[in-house]
Amino acid sequence: MTDGGGPETIGAAAQALARALRAAGGETPEHDARLLAAAAAGLSREDLARAPETLLSGDAARTLAGYRARRLACEPVSRILGVRSFYGRTFRITPDVLDPRPETETIVEAALEVAALEGWRERPLRVLDVGTGSGCLLLTLLAELPRATGSGTDVSRDALRIAAENAVRLGLGDRARFDPGRSLAPRDGGIVEQFDLLVSNPPYIPSGEIATLERPVRDFDPRLALDGGPDGLDVYRELTAGLSAVVPDGWVLFEVGAGQADAVAGLMRASLPPARLRTLRTWRDLGGHIRCVAVRTQV
Repeated sequence: MTDGGGPETIGAAAQALARALRAAGGETPEHDARLLAAAAAGLSREDLARAPETLLSGDAARTLAGYRARRLACEPVSRILGVRSFYGRTFRITPDVLDPRPETETIVEAALEVAALEGWRERPLRVLDVGTGSGCLLLTLLAELPRATGSGTDVSRDALRIAAENAVRLGLGDRARFDPGRSLAPRDGGIVEQFDLLVSNPPYIPSGEIATLERPVRDFDPRLALDGGPDGLDVYRELTAGLSAVVPDGWVLFEVGAGQADAVAGLMRASLPPARLRTLRTWRDLGGHIRCVAVRTQV
């Protein structure tokens, strides 16, 4: 509301929210405020920039007040709005799925690099995403590799529902399948499905470190998507045990946390006879940290 008790403009509301977020120590107060104010008013950021004098309705003002309280409680803007941009596409997220991070785009870049190296862009390709969450890895790869089909697995059925919804919304529903589970155990009838490319961003935070994470992660990401066991490597051990059967002749790419690259590479090496391991590579994210560890298997 304005000092005179009348409706507030969207521009003034955004400025007021930015001041509150800045005072609370927010890293990107102006950006966050514009996003939240525009969303509360049902406008785009471009609309806000073009017409900052647009008056907020009572409903919009109440919605923005709720957004303000949530953001001041350190809830990420992506959580508040229920969407996250990832590799140029928008994914719906809920409290049931990990909020995709920009660092995870390193896995996409690595996968597209090996796909080009192998000549996979020109032929059908089967992709498996273990721990798919919102489906951002699998669906991004299917969108970038138009002849690919894929499967996403997750231990959370709620996450699988969100991933399936994202697939339909992105026009990829006929090329993606989502199944419960996490291990690489045989499917119904004892049949081991085989894939050309396996990607995974598994839980890799050591259990004892979760309480020390920053609030936006600790309080708003599902623990199931964070907790990697006592040393953070439990899921890697589970997945590497089945690599040779599931990806007999292709690439396996794992996202890893800080300081985990050598340990995960060791698990990959130990899981494959020397004759089955052609190449082991790593990729760094934009911050210079090793973010992806990958192995090329061969028959």
